[in-house]
Amino acid sequence: MKKQNNLMEWLNQMVGEPYYFFHFLAFFSYFIFRSSAGNVLSPQITQHLFHREIQAILAFFMLAAYKMAREETWEGFIADTLFFGKIFLIALTLIMDYHLTLWYIVVFSVMYVLAQQPPFEKLGSSSKLTPLQLEALLTEGNTSRFWLVEFRASFTSGCRRASRCFPELSITHSNKNLSFGIVDLGLFPNAAEKFGISPGEVSRFPEFNFEATPTPPITTRLLAHHFELDRLLLEYVNGK
Repeated sequence: MKKQNNLMEWLNQMVGEPYYFFHFLAFFSYFIFRSSAGNVLSPQITQHLFHREIQAILAFFMLAAYKMAREETWEGFIADTLFFGKIFLIALTLIMDYHLTLWYIVVFSVMYVLAQQPPFEKLGSSSKLTPLQLEALLTEGNTSRFWLVEFRASFTSGCRRASRCFPELSITHSNKNLSFGIVDLGLFPNAAEKFGISPGEVSRFPEFNFEATPTPPITTRLLAHHFELDRLLLEYVNGK
């Protein structure tokens, strides 16, 4: 049921969001060029292109299945599959005509500049906070209620890919003792310096070695484990 809801959500976004709509038009245009090329290319090249298309489709679905198993967020899965699709499309156009390849490279470059992938917009049970509201919460001295706050920069790909994690965690773990808040660094860029957050940070966990590569992806499972949210929820349910 969750996968079906994600699929319907993505279909609605494909029509309403420029990022998804432009990608749909770009991939659909390949079929138009492909049908026209059949009348121009030699039978040998056409057969070679057909075999490469079969290989590309099989490789694409294998990679998509792998990423579906590995990715926890729908935004991350869509970003990766679109990236794989663009790589395979450009490789196939090289067989037809390098001018077409250059055209797609320009189109994808313009799309990257003009239309970024939208983040997950729902808040779940979390609250959007301004820097003043967060400062007031920190100074009110209420030790019976804790806040878990995410500083989000929606203009970065890492935050967009992980934008679903925090709202989903808030739905499960919010209670009268624990609240979730989000500070948008795109709206309040000075908040990063004020609260000691580096704009270049993807995540901030003491045990992570940020000099190592690759940086661990942010997932709901990782956040719940690090902040011991399951233990806190259990203690709340048991009335401790």
